[in-house]
Amino acid sequence: MSGHSHWAGIKQRKGINDAKRAKIFTRLAKPITIAAREGGGNPDTNFKLRMAIDKAREFNMPKENIERAIKRGTGELKGAELSEMVYEASAPGGIMMLVKVTTDNKNRAVSEIKTVFNKLGGKLGEAGSAMWNFEQVGSIVIEPGGKNTEALEMAAIEAGAKDMRTEEDAFIVFTEIQDLQKIQESLEKSGLKVLESGLAHTPKNVVRVDESTRLSYEKILEALDELDDVEEIYDNL
Repeated sequence: MSGHSHWAGIKQRKGINDAKRAKIFTRLAKPITIAAREGGGNPDTNFKLRMAIDKAREFNMPKENIERAIKRGTGELKGAELSEMVYEASAPGGIMMLVKVTTDNKNRAVSEIKTVFNKLGGKLGEAGSAMWNFEQVGSIVIEPGGKNTEALEMAAIEAGAKDMRTEEDAFIVFTEIQDLQKIQESLEKSGLKVLESGLAHTPKNVVRVDESTRLSYEKILEALDELDDVEEIYDNL
């Protein structure tokens, strides 16, 4: 599997300043609230909530922020109604994109995304224009912890992984959606540290672009990354 999820780009820049950190905490709180709303506020019985909390902790999100987000989801605290959506888009060079947002204002979210594409290239597409080229899978990001690739691959295979990929500072395990929790627990029992896990989209067909197109595309990613409602971006690059 190739393609990329561009949540990682946020993590690499998370320590630049307090304003950026606060913005990331706001973004991380949204999936916690939604998970608590859908399945209750106990992470021991709500796997989606557990995944969202684990991700927040990886970014050193304060405990009180996490608790507030859970209480908004369970109704113990008042808060704006949040919705999750995935917008399909295209960028120069045949790049297909899925832009996942969590927002309390759908009109604002789509307007801001359109503004980015109108300014930097690319466009939002109709439903089905890009989704057909992506498969939804479980994704588990492992901290290598000094283990070599062969050892990590063996652990993933034994746990029942569908596929895997090595990146610069992480090892990513892909699973069937229904196997995500089981495989994550198996990997953790084998002593591996899970940095984050959740559902992801991987492309069925990938494209290759020249350096100029790639640089232009990175500007689009950076602009989308600045939008408060954008949670993750998947592409076929």
